[in-house]
Amino acid sequence: MSLNEITRPTVMEINIQNFKHNVEQIRKNILPITTIMPIMKANAYGTYLNTKLEVVNEFEIIGVATVDEGVNLRKLGFQKEIFILNQPAISELDKIIENNLIIGLSAKEFLTEIQKQKKQVKVHLEIETGMGRTGIAFQDIQKWLEEIEKTPNLKVEGIYTHLSVPDTDKTYTKQQLETFQKAVELIKINKIKYIHALASNGIVNFPEAQYNLVRPGLLLYGYSSQEKIAEKLKLKPVATLKSKITFLKEVEKQTSISYARTFITKRKSKIATIPIGYADGIPRSLSNKGEVVIKGKKAPIVGMVCMDSIMVDVTDSKEVNMGDEVFIWDNDQITLDDIAHHCDTINYEMISTISARVPRKFCK
Repeated sequence: MSLNEITRPTVMEINIQNFKHNVEQIRKNILPITTIMPIMKANAYGTYLNTKLEVVNEFEIIGVATVDEGVNLRKLGFQKEIFILNQPAISELDKIIENNLIIGLSAKEFLTEIQKQKKQVKVHLEIETGMGRTGIAFQDIQKWLEEIEKTPNLKVEGIYTHLSVPDTDKTYTKQQLETFQKAVELIKINKIKYIHALASNGIVNFPEAQYNLVRPGLLLYGYSSQEKIAEKLKLKPVATLKSKITFLKEVEKQTSISYARTFITKRKSKIATIPIGYADGIPRSLSNKGEVVIKGKKAPIVGMVCMDSIMVDVTDSKEVNMGDEVFIWDNDQITLDDIAHHCDTINYEMISTISARVPRKFCK
C-alpha cells in the first residue's frame, strides 16, 4: 500500500532514519570486523521494515524466524544471505533449497532428510548451552560431526547459540558462553564462516563474546529490555502508533461506557471514541487503566477495550474535536515500555503484535 492509499485514521508511523541511526549506534559498540545480522522476524518486530528493499539491502545477511519469512525476502528482491534462526520443519526442506535459504540445524531427523537430498543445503549448527529450547547437546557434537562428514551436500557455514538471561544473570550467561567456546573449538573454526552468540542484550553486556557476527533485534527498532541499554546506545524509537477521534459525545453522570459496564461516569463527561482495538493489537488489559495522548495531554482509556475501538475520557482536555490526532504511544509522554508495564508484559510483545490491518507509514 502506498502512502497515498492510506485512508484509515489508525496508522503506525515508521521512521527509517531512526532505524539507520540505531544501526550506526550498534556499529560503534562492536569491532569493525564483526558482521551485523539484523533480526527481521515477525515483520521486523511489527515495523514492516523487512518490506523495504532499500533497508534490507544495506546488510549482507538477514536473520528471520521462519522459512516463509525468508521466502518473502526473496520475493522482495533480496539476493544476499538469509538465515532462519529456528529449526524448520522437514516439510519445508524443498522450499529452503529452492530459495537458497540458510537454516539453523539441530534436529537429527532433519539431518537425515538432508542426507537424502542431492542439492546443497547451507546450515548453521545450533549448540544447546542452557536455553533449554533447541540445539545440539555438547556431548552429541562429535556424533554430529561424524554424520556431517558423511553428508557432502551439507555445507556448515556457521555455529551459534542462544543466551537465555544475558540481561539478568551474568554467572549463568558466562557458563553458557564457556560451553559454546568449547563447542567452537571442537568444530574447527577455520571451516566456519560465521560464529555468533550475542543478540541485543548480549551485545552490550558481553561484548567480549561477539565473535564475528551479532544478531541485534529489538535494539534496531529503538527499544531494549533494559532501559540503561537504550540510554547508553542513545537509541531512537522507530515507531509511533496513532489514530484520530471519530466520535465525540457528552454523557450524563452514571452513564456506562462499553461492554460489561466496567466503567460508570462519576460526573457529566465528554467521551471520545478512537478506532483502534484489540484486533489491532491493543490489549484488553488496558481497559480502564491505559492512557493516550491528545493535544499534548494524557487522557484515560475508559471502559472495556473493544475489538475495533477504545473510549477515552476527554472531559479535562480543552478544545478536543472530531478528527484530532490521538497517540497510543508517542515515545515521549507515553512510551512502548509504559504500555507494556500496564499490560504486565514486555515491549517485544507490544510492538510485534500490532496487527497487519494497521497500515504502516514509512517516513524518511
